[in-house]
Amino acid sequence: VFFFFTETVREEPLHCYFKIAEKDGVSDSESKVDSGVPEVPVPADDTPEVLNKALSGLSSRWKNWWVRGILTLAMISFFFFIIYLGPMVLMMIVLCVQIKCFQEIITIGYSVYHSYDLPWFRTLSWYFLLCVNYFFYGETVTDYFFTLVQREEPLRILSKYHRFISFALYLTGFCMFVLSLVKKHYRLQFYMFGWTHVTLLIVVTQSHLIIHNLFEGMIWFIVPISCVICNDIMAYMFGFFFGKSPKGCCKTWEGFIGGFFSTIVFGIMLSYVMAGCRYFVCPVEFNNDSNSFQVDCEPSELFQLQDYALPSMLESVTGWTTVCLYPFQIHSIALSSFASIVGPFGGFFASGFKRAFKIKDFANTIPGHGGIMDRFDCQYLMATFVNVYIASFIRGPNPTKVIQQLLALRPDQQLYIFNSLKAHLTEKGLLPALEEAAAA
Repeated sequence: VFFFFTETVREEPLHCYFKIAEKDGVSDSESKVDSGVPEVPVPADDTPEVLNKALSGLSSRWKNWWVRGILTLAMISFFFFIIYLGPMVLMMIVLCVQIKCFQEIITIGYSVYHSYDLPWFRTLSWYFLLCVNYFFYGETVTDYFFTLVQREEPLRILSKYHRFISFALYLTGFCMFVLSLVKKHYRLQFYMFGWTHVTLLIVVTQSHLIIHNLFEGMIWFIVPISCVICNDIMAYMFGFFFGKSPKGCCKTWEGFIGGFFSTIVFGIMLSYVMAGCRYFVCPVEFNNDSNSFQVDCEPSELFQLQDYALPSMLESVTGWTTVCLYPFQIHSIALSSFASIVGPFGGFFASGFKRAFKIKDFANTIPGHGGIMDRFDCQYLMATFVNVYIASFIRGPNPTKVIQQLLALRPDQQLYIFNSLKAHLTEKGLLPALEEAAAA
């Protein structure tokens, strides 16, 4: 929900960065190319009547500013309330947002597809959404809640044959699509088949990565999101006050540079505040004794203060020889840099998509803000980067998961692994030392 603040003041066109020679939407050449594509109906304004009356005396520009600002503050408050409720509620919110984003994109496709009166597009789209979510969440349950799955017989069976069931479900949808093909409209139907699958790739796959990031600790969820939000706001502010764009765009090169450095500083400061709290840094784990989820651990070295020697140049300026930081703060520089440099391209991609169908927003779910997808265009790309970053530079072998898998093996398999491990430790000369230490 906090993602919505990302676009509180963002309405500038794409040419503010790339100097695209277009005005008022789509160029003439593009209009000719897309002339055969039916236009998507523009959603009606659903601003609450109370706000319309209170702001009736303002110009449309300032009215939109106040509507977006008021609703943004409400959503930020709701976001902090969700954080207070815990990571599991956040995961449910991510799932709900994923479904709504999927619905908004599919509705645009349906507006094009429906004009030809062809069957099953919406039905198959939602069926494929169900199949993909079943696959991803089944993999997550098996991976993170292995003990619980092995304890319950129905879950154990579903886990064992999970991938086969997932493939069978997808294959059923594939056959349904082939049976729905209509003569003279094959090309359009395959176009919409690709539409659905690209939507699944962009929305469902990346939202699932957000949930994986949450399992690593809420700090991996909150810091990246906040960096994208900070960059968007500061780029607007620097562009507004210091920009020299002749077209009056607030997202200028001045805004880009100012937003970059502001986001770096913000990421370091926010990481320092959050890294000292176990509630944010501990992974989400299932407690077998209490049959509940817990966020409690001994923080890893990543979240423990350490002294770092300063370069001689900075030492001469500050007079300090060392600085005390959390190692996570150093990683936050990489997250902030991505949010500032690459993250906005998710927004450019969404803007190009909307231009192709001559629409301003994906929907009108939030007055003054557009649709849910309008607020998530940069966040999905950021979530994918965070997941890849954790897998590449942070996450190591997990002994707990290895032991859980060993306990699920047959006794003869466990004995074989025990003997192999014993022989390996003996060969390395570690086993006698361990036995002496145990005896002492």
